[in-house]
Amino acid sequence: MLFRIRHSLHYRYDRPVFLEPLTVRLTPRQDSSQRLLLHSLQVEAPPSGRSDGLDADGNASVVVWFVDLRERLDLTVTMEVETLRDNPFDWILTDPAAAALPARYDPATSLSLSPFLAQEPIDAGVAAWAGELAAGVDRGTAPFLIALADGIHHGFHHVGRPDGDPLLPAETLAGRSGACRDTAMLYVAACRSQGLAARFVSGYSMHHPPEVTEQELHAWAEVYLPGAGWRAYDPSLGLAVADGHVALATAPDHRRAAPLSGSYRGT
Repeated sequence: MLFRIRHSLHYRYDRPVFLEPLTVRLTPRQDSSQRLLLHSLQVEAPPSGRSDGLDADGNASVVVWFVDLRERLDLTVTMEVETLRDNPFDWILTDPAAAALPARYDPATSLSLSPFLAQEPIDAGVAAWAGELAAGVDRGTAPFLIALADGIHHGFHHVGRPDGDPLLPAETLAGRSGACRDTAMLYVAACRSQGLAARFVSGYSMHHPPEVTEQELHAWAEVYLPGAGWRAYDPSLGLAVADGHVALATAPDHRRAAPLSGSYRGT
């Protein structure tokens, strides 16, 4: 599937400010599931400098910096992306220890995946809820991932909330309601409670819940499966991700996958 995307960001300030260096993560990744055909970032007025590279999580990023004071900042990104995965189930598990829950990885893999595994105790309510779902599918990893996405899609009220950090997973679960970034972080926490490495994904989707418009960033989750690699699941839509999504950035949590990170100084 071919995506043509134009993404604009506009900032206005009451008086001139000094912009600290900004990190822009609006470059679609290139991997086995998608291919970047065209990408252009325009900043008005042009920055004093620009550096393209990879951030700590391996995401393509652009850092821009400024030496002047300004009252506005406008960024426009145009891109073309071809998505390649038409079958989200074209994989097998090569490690029996990850086929049943709680999942286990071999020591070397666990070391690489440590940022995406539970670093602190998962909320007891979230862990118990995930455990019930796992028991309902005989603790099979593959059925659990679908049941978890389907359960959130059908059992929660999905809302559009353009501003603010995601709710805590326990809050999303208690209220049975949330925006896509809320349900994505709940999905991540539930997977981690079952020993699965999971991460947050920021990007675009041709599908969207009826409560939100198409012209928004979207969020979902990826889970690491030996033999399959990172595989994506969208709990707000209740599906395993195929070629209808374009991934921009992935990270252990939402902050490091933000489309733009930075700050400014003024009086």
